[in-house]
Amino acid sequence: MTSWRDKKLIGGVFFCLFLFFTSPSLALDKKASSALSHFIMASMYERLGKLDEAIQEYKEALKADNRSLVIHLNLAADYIKQGNIDEAIKELKLATKLNPDAIEPHAVLALLYSSANELTLATQEYELALKNASKLEPENVDIYKTLGAVYLQQKKFKEAEGTYKLILELVPRDAEAYFYLAYIADETKRRSVAKLHLKKALEINPDYAEALNFLGYIYVEDSQNLDQAETLIKKALEIEPDNGAYIDSLGWLFFKKNKLTEALQELEKASKILDDPVIFDHLGDAYFKAREFDKAKQAWQKALELDQEQDKIKKKLEKLENSKK
Repeated sequence: MTSWRDKKLIGGVFFCLFLFFTSPSLALDKKASSALSHFIMASMYERLGKLDEAIQEYKEALKADNRSLVIHLNLAADYIKQGNIDEAIKELKLATKLNPDAIEPHAVLALLYSSANELTLATQEYELALKNASKLEPENVDIYKTLGAVYLQQKKFKEAEGTYKLILELVPRDAEAYFYLAYIADETKRRSVAKLHLKKALEINPDYAEALNFLGYIYVEDSQNLDQAETLIKKALEIEPDNGAYIDSLGWLFFKKNKLTEALQELEKASKILDDPVIFDHLGDAYFKAREFDKAKQAWQKALELDQEQDKIKKKLEKLENSKK
């Protein structure tokens, strides 16, 4: 009688045969037969937990057919199981060269690079995987949203903008797409465009907390429509009362309205929730205006510690030191 384990093994072999024979790179000749034989043995060894033997069989299979995407992927998977990441990456890179439109090798490479904290390489591989996925599913909005997020992480604003516009062609009333178009417009110094996108997002979803806060914060930064900004930010806080970014927006609004006591109260609260250089910059400004210079210095130093590339904060600290002389 065939045991459950035997049935599982046989089923796995038949599945491997299906993958193998449908591999476009494989011709059914003498070399193919040899590759297939080793491929089957490798699959059996895998299911018995004998990875060393499986890897050796996959290598023999590749000697007969080194252009099989399936063999390279399976070999990479076994290397990963062994913790041999360098060899896995080599096999995955070979797989991407064999089939540049494949999704799996890029996706696995992205995970491996991400685990190794190679974030730039990981992002590049995610981008390629998502591009290839979008070719297979050209109307899958989730794929485009993820691709847009990857572009934003890389600060590829032109590509990101094109992606979110494509989403709107597929789903015209997608509030999130309008939100990220607003973010891109603001980052590329087109603030009037950002406001229009945010208003559209809020027209679609009036309770979109991020959009409420973003539009309110832009008004505060531009020192315009401050009463409307207060309404927007407070509504965002009703939805997410413990959001440090929204609390910072409210504190910065009070600062712009010359309500210094309220500003310090909110900014101090925000600084305890988030370690964000913008919050500590705002807090330093508020302390400075309140003539609490030592606290201002501490806040600005904290902002600089979080982001050392902030020249404007360096100038504020220099000005503060010079004023004491």
